[in-house]
Order: sequence, then C-alpha cells, then structure tokens
Amino acid sequence: MTPTSLIGGHVLVAGGLATGGLKYMAEIGAEMIQVFVTNPRGWALTEGRPDQDAKLVESGVDTFIHVPYLANFGSPSTETLANSIAIVRHTLRRGVETGAKGVVVHTGSAVTQSRDDALRQMRENLLPLLDAIPDGGPDLLLEPMAGQGAMLCATVQDLEPYLAALDWHPRAGVCLDTCHAFAAGHDLAAAGGVEETFDALHKIAPGRLKLIHANDSKDVCGAKKDRHENIGAGHIGSRPFAEMMRHPAVAGVPICIETPGKAPKHAEDIALLKRLRDGGPETGQPG
Repeated sequence: MTPTSLIGGHVLVAGGLATGGLKYMAEIGAEMIQVFVTNPRGWALTEGRPDQDAKLVESGVDTFIHVPYLANFGSPSTETLANSIAIVRHTLRRGVETGAKGVVVHTGSAVTQSRDDALRQMRENLLPLLDAIPDGGPDLLLEPMAGQGAMLCATVQDLEPYLAALDWHPRAGVCLDTCHAFAAGHDLAAAGGVEETFDALHKIAPGRLKLIHANDSKDVCGAKKDRHENIGAGHIGSRPFAEMMRHPAVAGVPICIETPGKAPKHAEDIALLKRLRDGGPETGQPG
C-alpha cells in the first residue's frame, strides 16, 4: 500500500511553540507543521521553553523547523559564515528538543566567491554539523533556491555536486520547494514536467526527499523569482500538484504550504491539496 503524504503548513507560534503552533494547525486543518524557533530574519539564538517543547513532543505531530533566511554557508563574509554555523547548530539542537523530523536550510549563495570556493567552504563547515546530529535527531534538509544571483543550488541537477561535496552524508536530506523549482526552470505546468522533475530527483538523490514546500508561483517558469502564490492561483496551477502527489518519489513525503495570506487562505490551500491527494476535484467541494 502506498504511504500517504501528510499535508500541512508553516504555522504561527504566538503564545508558545506548542500552544500557538498546534492551535494554528487545527485552525487550518494541517496534518503536519513547520515552524521557526528563532527570528526568521535575525541571528538570535532563542532558547525554547521546556514545557512547550514537551507538549509538542507529546502531541506526536510531525514537525519540521526552518532555519532563519540569513544562513549562507557559501558567503565570503566571515561574520555571516560564523553566524550561519551558530544558527544551524542551534536549530539542530532545538530540533532534538522538539522531536522535529527535519531542519530545513537554504542551500546558499557564493555571492562574490567562485562556485568552487563556496562549495569547499560549505563542505568544511556543514560536514561537522551533519556529523554531530545524534541518533534520533532531525535530518538536515537542503532546500534549493529559485536561481537568482550566484545561488549554489537551484535546479534538481544542482543537487548532485552539492550532495557530492558533502560526501553524500546520510543525514543530508532534500526539501524541494515547487515555486523555487519552477522559478529555476523546471516547468511543472508543462505536460510531463512533474514526472521529468521528480524522476530526475529520484535518480540523483534516491530516498533523500524528506519534505516538499508546496507553493504556486506568481511568476512564469524560469523567472528566477521567489514569489509564492496560493495553490492554483499562480502559473503552476492545481493539476501539477495532483500529479506530484501521484509520483512514486513523493509517496509518504510530507507536503507543507508556505503560501500568502492568513489562516482562511491557508485552510483553503490545505483543503485543496487534500482533495487533489485523495482524488477529488481541483475546485469546489469534494466530489
């Protein structure tokens, strides 16, 4: 029997990681959640509340943590690199404390360095963090970007040299963002586009896909712009998400929205993805 993918979203945690996060989860009809445990646009190493961590663990909810956006292991800035190491180490520890399944980190940019130098730097500083993940701790999930600037990893094919630089470490997984992939040139909206993309991912990194960020795109394929849209309201459309959930590489992989709007819009996106997963129509009520 094919494993079912849990469908959820990035949740707000006002009032506490468990109190706020699980409340928002229920409000939007999520089956899994993704959270920030620190300021997503800062370097602060925010400590957790043991009571909230315990409640989240006790809930049994599949949880993923996203590293703040500033982290960049390819940066030529020694300060940015040091902060990136510290924030990922901290977030992995918080992942252990909260029982998270994975910690998501963007694959980064070379900025003004050569790609080779940036990959070497990434390897030297990320491998020790991967080695330090304890048994039972979260995998580190590498999220390719939309291809803007000097990004180290955008297309599915870019994952091969990136993972090779990390010696195909067993704790290095993949988080694929559909908007990023579309922006980077994977035409998910075209006939056969979903199959081609996920076939390539399975060939390059079999078994490493641990999370999908399901986001439509405000921009056309190949635009290299990271602008998320609600499911079915962008240039990807609803149909490719249904096709994605039927692909063998996606079986059992959690699917998390990061779409615009507040709870009502998030609830609509999750309800639509559930209908597509379960074979219902792309619009309207389940049929």
